[in-house]
Amino acid sequence: METPEQRNARHKKAMQRKKAHIDQRIAAATTDKGLLLVLTGNGKGKSSSAFGMLARSVGHGLRCGVVQFIKGQWECGEHLLFAEHPQVEFQVMNTGFTWETQDRDSDIAAAEATWAHAERLLADNSIDVVLLDELTYMLTYGYLNPDRVLSALQNRPTSQHVIITGRNASKSLIELADTVSEINDVKHAFNAGIKVQKGIDY
Repeated sequence: METPEQRNARHKKAMQRKKAHIDQRIAAATTDKGLLLVLTGNGKGKSSSAFGMLARSVGHGLRCGVVQFIKGQWECGEHLLFAEHPQVEFQVMNTGFTWETQDRDSDIAAAEATWAHAERLLADNSIDVVLLDELTYMLTYGYLNPDRVLSALQNRPTSQHVIITGRNASKSLIELADTVSEINDVKHAFNAGIKVQKGIDY
């Protein structure tokens, strides 16, 4: 039977190997560039994660821009927190979900008008981080020209980070991204008839 001393020695040796491996990977990561991150999947938490990164960026003094597609006119905690922040420019499409508007032409016009703000941010060297919340829907529904979107992302300032959220991210968007995280829906309170909760869901 292994003694506590032997177990501690084995643990220390394993952690030394792990540290050497991690240190080697960190030393090999020498490229410095603006990242394109995509948060997709059917699970809850994509926008929450994105706004967590936005809070982190603001904490570091970075200038940020937020463009929210889909969102309606209800009060969202992230808007209440960041809309008046001097480091954050905030733009909301403000039309609500497509099943509420029930007007494709109106939705396309709103999406294009909102995308114009995103394009401006993506061309601005002074903006460090751009969050395009729920953008994937605009591409899935065909509200925005995908070539126009991909071109703006590809030609943005080299040091600018972009975070995109939404379900069903397109293959071309995933291929362009540096980091893609898929959030799966294992269990959701709403499916059990529980109302959306302030501070948790909005």
